[in-house]
Amino acid sequence: MMRGDSALQPKPAGYERSMVIKMSLYEDIVNGKEKLSLVGLGYVGMPIAVAFARKVRVVGFDLNAAKIDLYRSGVDPTNEVGDDVIKNTSVEFTADPSRLKEAKFHIVAVPTPVNDDHTPDLSPVEGASRILGQNLTRGSIVVFESTVYPGVTEDVCVPILEKESGLKCGVDFKIGYSPERINPGDKVHRLETITKIVSGMDAETLDEIAQVYELVVAAGVYRAESIKVAEAAKVIENSQRDINIAFMNELSIIFNKMGIDTKAVLAAAGTKWNFLNFQPGLVGGHCIGVDPYYLTYKAEQLGYHSQIILSGRRINDDMGKYVAENLVKNLIKADIPVKSAKVAILGFTFKENCPDTRNTKIIDIYKELKEYGITAQVTDDNADAQEAQRLYGITFVPMKDIRECDAVILAVAHEAYRSLRREDLDALYADNGRRKVLTDLKGILDKEEYTDAGYLYWRL
Repeated sequence: MMRGDSALQPKPAGYERSMVIKMSLYEDIVNGKEKLSLVGLGYVGMPIAVAFARKVRVVGFDLNAAKIDLYRSGVDPTNEVGDDVIKNTSVEFTADPSRLKEAKFHIVAVPTPVNDDHTPDLSPVEGASRILGQNLTRGSIVVFESTVYPGVTEDVCVPILEKESGLKCGVDFKIGYSPERINPGDKVHRLETITKIVSGMDAETLDEIAQVYELVVAAGVYRAESIKVAEAAKVIENSQRDINIAFMNELSIIFNKMGIDTKAVLAAAGTKWNFLNFQPGLVGGHCIGVDPYYLTYKAEQLGYHSQIILSGRRINDDMGKYVAENLVKNLIKADIPVKSAKVAILGFTFKENCPDTRNTKIIDIYKELKEYGITAQVTDDNADAQEAQRLYGITFVPMKDIRECDAVILAVAHEAYRSLRREDLDALYADNGRRKVLTDLKGILDKEEYTDAGYLYWRL
C-alpha cells in the first residue's frame, strides 16, 4: 500500500470522485505550463534547483535574503556548483514566499538538526511546511527531502500543510518523500550520478514524482514501497556509516594504547576482499553525526533503547576531546609547558574541500585545548569565515601570520593542505630547540618523513 496509515486515514467520503489533481502534472512541468519550486537553497536545495532549471522552470525560495542576493549576483557561497553556473542558471531566486504560488511541484530541502540534548529539531521542516502551506494551491505535489525519522512526513508535515492551506491531502494536493543524497564537497557523487529513492502516498503520485526526478537523475530512481520506507532508508544510511566510523575510532584508541599505527593496521587488513574501507576521524556535519539520533529518538518513543547506535554516537562525540588529550600528552613528552603552549589548527570545516562549518567537530578540539589554558589559532581559507564567527565566535588567522607555535594540528584534509611541504610546516613552529609536536588527524602526511625529521608525530 503506497500511502501512510496515520494522518492520511481514513479516506474521506467520495474520495475517488472528489480528486482534483489531474495526473498530468509531469507533462505540464515539462511543457512549461507549470513551475517546480525548491524550498531551502543550501548545500542540498541549491544544486537540485540548478539541475532542474536546465530542464524546466524553477522558483528557488529561501528565507535568507542575503543568500538570495548572493545567488542573484552570481555568487555560489556553498561552492557546490560554482559562480559561473549560478550566473547562468535560469532559477528564479526569491525570498518572497508568495512566489511559491507560481509552482505546482514543490521540493522541500531544509536542514533537520538536533537539539543540545540530541533530540530532533523539526522546527526548520515545520517552518517550511507552514510557509509552503500558506502558499499551496490545488493540484500540487509536495516532496520532502529533509532527513527525518519514519512518520514525520505524514504525521507532522501533512497536518501543517492542511491547516495552513485549508486544503485536504489526497484530495487537493498530494505528498511524497525523496531523501537527499548529495555529498557536500564531493564532485564525483552528485545528484545526477546517485540513484534517487522516491516514494509517494499512492501509485499515481509515485509515478509523477519518479518521472519528474528522472529528468535530472541520470543514475535513475528507486521506487520505495511507501513514504515511511523511504524515510527509514535515508536515516539508516548515515547511521550505518556512523557505526562503522565509531568502530574505527575505537580501534584507533586501542591501537594507540598498544603503540601500533592504526593506518598501518587498516592497510594490512584492507588486502582482504571483503574488508570495509572505513577510516577513523571526527564525525561532524548535518548527516552522519545527526541522523542516528533521529532513529534512536523514534525507537525510544516505541519503548526500545538503542544498544549499538548510541554506543557508536558516544565514541564519535568524544573524539575531539580524545585528540586534544593526546596533543597535551605529546606537549608534555616534548617538555613544552602546557598552560602557555601555542597551537595552530589547520582547517575548521566539518569535511574537506567544503566551506561549511556547521556542526564541525574541530570546535570540540578547540574548546578542550582552551580548558588546558592552551592558546589555539585557527586558519582555514576554505571555510565560511562569517559563519564561523557567528556560530562559534572564532576569527580565522591567515596561515602566513601563524608563527612561533609549539604544536600544529592538521585537522581537515583540504587539497591545499595535502600539498604542504615539510618546510611549510617547519615555518609555523617556534625555533626553541624542542621537538615539534604534530597531530595529523587524517593521516595525509608521510609519517616516516616527519618522525625521521624529529617531529613528535601523532595520528588517529
